[in-house]
Amino acid sequence: MKESKTEVDTVVEAEGRSYAAPALEKGLDILEALCHSAEPLSQKDIAQRVGRSVGEIYRMVACLVSRNYVTLVDENSYGITTKLFELAHINSPTQRLLQEATSLMQRLASELDQSCHLTVYGQGKQVVLFKVDTPSGMGFAIRAGAEVDVLVSASGRVLLAFQEEETRALRIQESLARRPEHANPQINNILDSIRSTGYESIPSVQVRGLYAVSFPILDSQGHAIAALTVPYAERIDLIQRKSIPEVTEALGEAARTLSKRIGGLISSSSLDGADRATALKRNSRAAGR
Repeated sequence: MKESKTEVDTVVEAEGRSYAAPALEKGLDILEALCHSAEPLSQKDIAQRVGRSVGEIYRMVACLVSRNYVTLVDENSYGITTKLFELAHINSPTQRLLQEATSLMQRLASELDQSCHLTVYGQGKQVVLFKVDTPSGMGFAIRAGAEVDVLVSASGRVLLAFQEEETRALRIQESLARRPEHANPQINNILDSIRSTGYESIPSVQVRGLYAVSFPILDSQGHAIAALTVPYAERIDLIQRKSIPEVTEALGEAARTLSKRIGGLISSSSLDGADRATALKRNSRAAGR
């Protein structure tokens, strides 16, 4: 599945080049320095943290104060205001995710003739945020709002694999508190393997004959904020239907596009045929544990 590029995308990606904007970078460096500081900072402190002289940042700090991104806390110190927070919540992350995902998932379902769904983690379970049914009307789908197990599902494992160690451990603990029968001493090894592969692909442990493929939707830090999943249902009456490797390729491209659209990192999960076959065998064995 190919996405059309905008003129800006073409310019930025051409020959791997990027074009610097020194003034903008200076302002962003100042904002980031103030955001990461628990205490107000003097201009000298700010200059040291961003690796510039006081003279280089003086006008930029004054501009940020005039635009109400930064405030003068006392005679010599500056702090961040709530303006960035307010701007961020005008368009919430979940709303933005759904806006960008809707048309993309509809095209994906149409191309594959399979349903797809988007899940997010919450307190030891997943919740289906959005789903698109199989266009032909015959297939498997999970309703929006449904709760899905974490440790034994492809999407749940993806949501765990792409997290920092402490977050992963906490979520495993929460998931086990909800479903202790899903305990698996090999779970961290499985999650490490998923992170290395870039996605999860396993037979369903709940529906016979169903095969789930899931990719992470990543934020700017490379953490999975959602999982995009196709529950692959084989149709014995349709010989020309997309195969699991073809579904995996299309789903991976869709997930990378969605991550890019919301400002996240793009997962490097392009596997050749041999690597993909190895990954599928590995995941099949993991599901049977």
